[in-house]
Amino acid sequence: MMNQILKNLSVLIVALFFGSCTMSNGQHSEQQMKKAAENYQNYCAGCHGNNLEKFEQKDWMYGDDNSSIVQSITHGREEMGMPGFEVTFSKEEVEALAEYVRKGVPEDKETLQPALSANQLVESEVQKFIIDTVVSGLEVPWGLEFLPNGDLLIAERSAKLFRFTNNELQEISGLPNILVKGQGGLLDLELHPDYESNGWIYMAYSGYADGSPDEACTNIMRARLQGNSLVDQELIFDGYPDSNKGHHWGCKLEFDREGYLFFGIGDRGSRDVNPQSLTNTNGKIHRIHDDGSIPEDNPFVSTPDAVKSIYSYGHRNPQGTAMHPETGEIWETEHGPRGGDELNLIKPGVNYGWPVISYGINYDGTSFTDLTEKEGMEQPLTYWDPSIAPCGTTFVKGDRYKNWKNNILIGSLRFMYLERVVLDGYQVVNHEKLLEGIGRVRNVEMSPDGYVYVAVENPGKILRLVPVE
Repeated sequence: MMNQILKNLSVLIVALFFGSCTMSNGQHSEQQMKKAAENYQNYCAGCHGNNLEKFEQKDWMYGDDNSSIVQSITHGREEMGMPGFEVTFSKEEVEALAEYVRKGVPEDKETLQPALSANQLVESEVQKFIIDTVVSGLEVPWGLEFLPNGDLLIAERSAKLFRFTNNELQEISGLPNILVKGQGGLLDLELHPDYESNGWIYMAYSGYADGSPDEACTNIMRARLQGNSLVDQELIFDGYPDSNKGHHWGCKLEFDREGYLFFGIGDRGSRDVNPQSLTNTNGKIHRIHDDGSIPEDNPFVSTPDAVKSIYSYGHRNPQGTAMHPETGEIWETEHGPRGGDELNLIKPGVNYGWPVISYGINYDGTSFTDLTEKEGMEQPLTYWDPSIAPCGTTFVKGDRYKNWKNNILIGSLRFMYLERVVLDGYQVVNHEKLLEGIGRVRNVEMSPDGYVYVAVENPGKILRLVPVE
């Protein structure tokens, strides 16, 4: 009799325990869903958005049940750069997280749009401004560049190039073949410093490998505009090795005062191979002449087997490159893993440490290095933990924003704001969040007439910050 009582009691305890986690109808408890929300913010929001806004166009996740999401969370999606979380979460936690994601994306996806309204007065710490919507109807605008006549060129990641003129978007033909995959597509734009004389426009994009429908690396092409067509196309840089992975392409373009073209390429998802090797282009900052030839004083031109265009190495995924308006130095922002996004001053021949040193950890919460510094490897000027996912970087120039002069503006994809970084020499002395809730900021640029322009994605639009005294 006593044995039967103990057996029944054991069954009751087990039922109560598992009942507190998963209800009899297959739904998860309030406690488990609360934990799923915490797991999402800690492990997933950096790539998919705090409010699931990046799921707006993810058709793969929709269905009558959670099975496709469970598979993605458990095993990852390597082609998209998403790791598996099989060792991080229990089966029950994965299922609850899948339910949280599926139920969190509403049928009316308009509710995923940012909360901050355009045309409202914003009061920052030292500057008032109004948000003016200049262009709408875009998806993921990456590159922004202003032509001398005031027209705005816009590179869409979906491999479309637009001219915005007279309040109208006009598509430009003549692009190269571009692999649109994951984070790849048509990326940044840059005009030659002497554009009015030579007409060269530079484009970074995901260029197909020869003979492969699924492999690519970051390429740089230059071309000229003839009406709304690109002509005189010249491939001036072809990255390698090619990969079928869809993440960590880089790439922002910047000419310095001497006319050298700087740009960064990500490690292309090969963390332990590419960034620390000088024999490939990935995980590096490069410096080339405007025609793609190699400067004679590049730091590795005499190093056997080294890629001669390399200027610095040990980078993860640089998506911001900007020249200081007074010193002419090149500054760079790059994505860390989970934590450890960086702001760096780029110096010739320097190793910036990825992945030997880092202030971040793996997306699944595990560690890949115990080192945050090492002799012979450069420290960032500042780093972000948690990661803000920095994309697009510019220095504030001119006199329209007098109290922001020479500050750095950096887009945050993850937290959906524009960050203002204040410098004292090479020291970061203040951070300020601007435009909180505006959406995933993909780029920020200064126009020739001295205004700050901000590119926001999904829904894609271009905003102008109009200062108010």
